[in-house]
Amino acid sequence: MTITAQATAGIEELRTRLDRIDERFLENLRDRIEVCVEIARVKKESGIPMMQPHRIGLVQERAAAFGTEHGLDLGFLRRLYDLVIEETCRVEDLVIAGASPAPGSPAPTTSGSAI
Repeated sequence: MTITAQATAGIEELRTRLDRIDERFLENLRDRIEVCVEIARVKKESGIPMMQPHRIGLVQERAAAFGTEHGLDLGFLRRLYDLVIEETCRVEDLVIAGASPAPGSPAPTTSGSAI
């Protein structure tokens, strides 16, 4: 099978679109974590515990509803949000402890939701 110049150009155009989507996705993820840092600061100043277990259910339900509405795999969304929540817990723990959330530092052991 010979790959045509037209097919190659089409794939490159789609990959460029995909790269732009990935950039927005990562920017939105960064923005989400930055808001979580702000939330952690409010929790720290107000003496509110980092863990807010009721939030995990709300976030997972919202993701599941979105997945159902848009035909996305619910198991995938659950795993994705588990990772996002784990990172949120790590960052909030650091902020509440008075440390700066450093990229790439290991996540503390937590359970529940920090969002």
